[in-house]
Amino acid sequence: MTQVHSTALIDPKAELDSSVNVGPYAVIGPHVRIGAGTTVGAHCVIEGHTTLGRDNRIFQFASLGAAPQDKKYAGEPTRLDIGDGNTIREFVTINTGTVQDQGITRLGDDNWIMAYVHIAHDCQLGSHIILANAVQLAGHVHLGDWVFLGGLTGVHQFGRVGAHAMTAFQTRLAQDVPPFVTAGGNPAEAQSINAEGLKRRGFSPERITLIKQMYRLLYRKGLTLEAARQQIDALRGELAEADADINLMQDFLSSATRGIVR
Repeated sequence: MTQVHSTALIDPKAELDSSVNVGPYAVIGPHVRIGAGTTVGAHCVIEGHTTLGRDNRIFQFASLGAAPQDKKYAGEPTRLDIGDGNTIREFVTINTGTVQDQGITRLGDDNWIMAYVHIAHDCQLGSHIILANAVQLAGHVHLGDWVFLGGLTGVHQFGRVGAHAMTAFQTRLAQDVPPFVTAGGNPAEAQSINAEGLKRRGFSPERITLIKQMYRLLYRKGLTLEAARQQIDALRGELAEADADINLMQDFLSSATRGIVR
């Protein structure tokens, strides 16, 4: 049976799997759905049209599904969708979306969200992401899979960080960070590729070498962005397993509207 502390306040309309555990003084609203194996810590508030998948662990004092911090918001029934296996630590705040975007804030699976992180309205997060303490994401931010953002990183609204990218401690992002790139500083500058992260994920040395070639074309050859993209495209076929990495980079660069960190 669902394990609910006697002091928790759960609206009768909320849908909780029978294996959900809810701690003392938690508050869960009427439009909330929580999947099997999820744990909700003490004093958490989960409200709005919020869905959580399986095996999430929500630590004490987190706030999920509150109205967006957007003055245009007029009470529309926008959503927050969270996948499976996420860890959400103390004092994390994640808001629902707005009708000015897709109306949904999304988190994928197996994300590690540390204390005091804010994920604003309409953010779209992939899977296997790590957000260190006090990372702040403004509205409409997109993060690819396997992104790692260092503590106190701030991301401007509509900013994007590509898959496997990384930021250093106290980084300020006002432009996009391409896939595989490590950025740092205030304002942010590209520093290298996230080689250690790629090794940990099983990328071969040859594949990492080709990603380094893409990085050099973007940042070390003095090329315009368009010229760099043309030379990156010419790398196709050199290593079959890396063609998907080239596609990932090219797709990201072709859709960059804020410019990329340089």
